[in-house]
Amino acid sequence: MNTILTTQCADDVGLIAKITGLCHEHNLNITRNNEFVDKDAQRFFMRTELTGAPAPDFLNQLQALLPDGAQLALHTDEKTKVVLLATKEAHCLGGVLLKQFEQALNIEVLAVIANYPDLAPLAKGFDVPFHVVSHEGLSRAEHDLQVGDLIASYKPDIIGLAKYMRILSPEFVGRFDGKIINIHHSFLPAFIGAKPYHQAFERGVKIIGATAHFVNNELDEGPIIMQDVTHVNHANTAEMMAKMGKDVEKTVFCKALQLASEHKLFINGNRTVVFS
Repeated sequence: MNTILTTQCADDVGLIAKITGLCHEHNLNITRNNEFVDKDAQRFFMRTELTGAPAPDFLNQLQALLPDGAQLALHTDEKTKVVLLATKEAHCLGGVLLKQFEQALNIEVLAVIANYPDLAPLAKGFDVPFHVVSHEGLSRAEHDLQVGDLIASYKPDIIGLAKYMRILSPEFVGRFDGKIINIHHSFLPAFIGAKPYHQAFERGVKIIGATAHFVNNELDEGPIIMQDVTHVNHANTAEMMAKMGKDVEKTVFCKALQLASEHKLFINGNRTVVFS
């Protein structure tokens, strides 16, 4: 049996010895281990790959050894359950669905939810349920409630915003706190908000990028997970930049979902700890 133990808590002396020692007592073999200490925040993070079957009370025993408030979890090698939200752009949604079809991602896309019907053929081509929840005639809160109830019916581990062009209400973000991953079409913190490629063109930048981040209540300012860039030059228009950026967006979004599915992400205030 393969298991991943994730640990985060206040830093203290001997944490690694306590965790690995208990694993040894339970006859669990450690096949890989990563740890990190945020010295400023005095926070400890650790991801441990194990073989063997943890006893039912393993986490309770470990909790008793660690500082108060320690956050512990055991993850099996089951696929991470994902619901994707989309609007009209196909590249990020299509990229994830193709990766899943190729079994290149450790995820299972349970459903696609969109506020327009345009991408229904794409989802159905991969045999993934597609739902339209139109925002027409609804307030943002009303629409988010309907979308949120539909998401909740699937009980996903992660919600991926595959170019979902809606600003989420605080109630929606709070309902799924720490579970929402967005792809933004710029190298944050530059060019927040709408039309970032046009903003980049006006500034004459020589690289454009994409950023995957967790969503919080500040627009495009949640903890950053993954970023990448591609080079541009003076001959590239804003429209050309947008086309070039789609490949970067798709790649970064897929990588962020893969990291989440492998339990390599920890939210650390407004930053993340990302184990490779």
